[in-house]
Amino acid sequence: MIAGNLRSMFLVSRAAVRQMRGQAPGPAGRRGAILNMSSVLAEHPSAPLFSTHAYAASKGAINSFSRAVAAHYAADGIRVNVIAPALVATPMSERAQSDPQILDYLRARQPLAGGPMASDDLVGTILYLLSDEARMVTGQVVSVDGGWSLGGP
Repeated sequence: MIAGNLRSMFLVSRAAVRQMRGQAPGPAGRRGAILNMSSVLAEHPSAPLFSTHAYAASKGAINSFSRAVAAHYAADGIRVNVIAPALVATPMSERAQSDPQILDYLRARQPLAGGPMASDDLVGTILYLLSDEARMVTGQVVSVDGGWSLGGP
């Protein structure tokens, strides 16, 4: 879990920072934006249906790492943010999507979605965080979770 989630994100971020630092700054000294993927489980774990200890730890490390990188490279015009979704209907979550008990839980825990979110539910936030409209946003972890982080069953 650590290698798959944390190490790969570290390597991609390192390569992106090197590339961005090597390019001429754009308007107002901006060089680029990095958006890392976390999970609502890093800050709002769920038991007993999900045994996600290592997963939550790896995503929590992504949050911390991203904030540290954002602080370090802000002066270079590089922004780093994180999106932290709840359960999204993807191939990775197929087991959860086929479990009636988990689907009932999700309807209550993600009330805005009424179950698993669609990947399209993340697009607006992703586009915003990578756009020039978010030029003053860095070091933030933005939850897109259909209400998961507000509590629930």
